[in-house]
Amino acid sequence: MATWPAVAIPGQPGAHLQDAQAGDLDTAVESPGEAGVPPQPLTPASEGERILDELRAMICRYVVMPSEEALTAATLWAAATHLQTVWQHAPRLAVVGPAKKCGKSRLLEVLIEAVHDPLITVNASAAAIFRSIGDANPPTLLVDEVDTIFGSAKVAEKNEEMRGLLNAGHQRNRPTLRVSGPNHDVQKFSTFAMAALAGIGDLPDTIMDRSVVIRMRRRADAEKVTSWRYGRDDLKVRALRERLAAWLASVRDEALALEPTLPVDDRAADTWEPLISVADLAGGRWPMIARTACKAMTDYESGRDQDGGLKTRILTDIRKAFASVGNPPALRTADLLNFLNADPEAPWAEISSAGLTPLKLRALLTDYGISSGNRRFPGGNQAKGFTFAQFTDAWTRYCPPERPAHEAASPTGP
Repeated sequence: MATWPAVAIPGQPGAHLQDAQAGDLDTAVESPGEAGVPPQPLTPASEGERILDELRAMICRYVVMPSEEALTAATLWAAATHLQTVWQHAPRLAVVGPAKKCGKSRLLEVLIEAVHDPLITVNASAAAIFRSIGDANPPTLLVDEVDTIFGSAKVAEKNEEMRGLLNAGHQRNRPTLRVSGPNHDVQKFSTFAMAALAGIGDLPDTIMDRSVVIRMRRRADAEKVTSWRYGRDDLKVRALRERLAAWLASVRDEALALEPTLPVDDRAADTWEPLISVADLAGGRWPMIARTACKAMTDYESGRDQDGGLKTRILTDIRKAFASVGNPPALRTADLLNFLNADPEAPWAEISSAGLTPLKLRALLTDYGISSGNRRFPGGNQAKGFTFAQFTDAWTRYCPPERPAHEAASPTGP
């Protein structure tokens, strides 16, 4: 069998990401058995299992996903768009990241070619979108740069109609009403359609609550992907889309009768049911990895702090704090907070009357998988603190390179 190397993903749901390529996929599954027991005979993979495996590998080829679960979720979400007329709910796919260049738009580019009847937009009005949805077989809505719509409280307030549309469209039979024509007739417009939304920072809570959330991260130098070229790569994904649509059309009646068991409940169950159903239709390993992704990603999002506007700034300031004392192996949390709160130009004083607190610092660092712990400091003293090594990966991915001191001080420097 082919081997998929595991890559550690700190701070993300799941322990590793399988770096699969389409050519590495097996078309049969072999059970290893217990010690001393011969492996079970090969079981041919179903058509659905093969297609999902290929789509999963295709996404992985062009995009560095944050975790194995996120890759599984994106694959199943794209497949589920081809049976929108079956599902009771239309899950949103929220593709978000803390900064630019995290692969959000590239993932959307790949998904555009994989989903049913893509309707791509950057800054369309809510009216234009619901007039494009229709009743019979809705398109799949894909919105890039969604932070231009919901990126700040002031901007979001102007786009309440769009938020309402996205919330209503998660469930069947939630039309929007408009008065039209010379007789002022009331006309119903359907809002039900699956949607992928990509942007910097979290979306409004009500949209996130209806979404499968994929938290992208910036690609490290050692993480390589295949360049995306229109006229070449899009054609490959479209060819796979045709096979995907044909397979799902052949199992439509089965999908209508499905009532899958889910590891979550309430709205999370509504959102994940179409993805789990597709996995059950495919069989093989997909029912298991789908439920694993569902539970891990839902748990990760549960109770998260939604205030994320300062996440890149905190990394840069913490790097300065370590540098100010010669980059020691560790810093006490109290010393770090004193340094951060002492900067009169920093935004931390605006957070509360006490400035940045341990609790708020923890919330700002959650996305990066960084938390304080008991450390031993010179003199044998123990205290809460952070190690230098905890931040090196995040500094590399999200912070601009440090300039040498003589460059930073030079008025002629770049």
